[in-house]
Amino acid sequence: MHTLDGYRSTHSDLRQMLDDLRSLLTTEQLRIRPNAKTAYELLCDLGERVRRHLAEEDRSLYPSLLIHEDPKVKSIAWGFISGEKPLRQTFNDYHTHWLKNCDFNFSDDFLTETRAVFDLVAQRIDREEQVLLPKLLEIGMFQDARAPLGARHGADHAPRRW
Repeated sequence: MHTLDGYRSTHSDLRQMLDDLRSLLTTEQLRIRPNAKTAYELLCDLGERVRRHLAEEDRSLYPSLLIHEDPKVKSIAWGFISGEKPLRQTFNDYHTHWLKNCDFNFSDDFLTETRAVFDLVAQRIDREEQVLLPKLLEIGMFQDARAPLGARHGADHAPRRW
């Protein structure tokens, strides 16, 4: 199972990849064939990392949230699960349309769609950080290693087993 620091690290890595790709995916940069090839490889890597992140949540996080006694926790979990489907479909469609044939001549349409996909990923990360992770801390699934010992959730109690 992911730890809170693991989620934060994954989010940080994904944000860094998005930032790197945003700076690389300009008309000027993509005219240079090695840059276009690097962009393609980084895009594929980003897609795989996002897929792995979502799959890990499906395996190790959501099952315990869906059986939680707090209806709000269940509702948040269902919201994130249902939000994954459009993100996954968008990634699959994007890959099939733009990346499958290794065509490094990226058009304006490609750049527009790429920016939209990046925005979806960034929005998902923001929602996880602003909604999901605080709720996981609140219900005691994680302890915040950055918080002082006395302020950590569950510091005075035995850890919850799910």
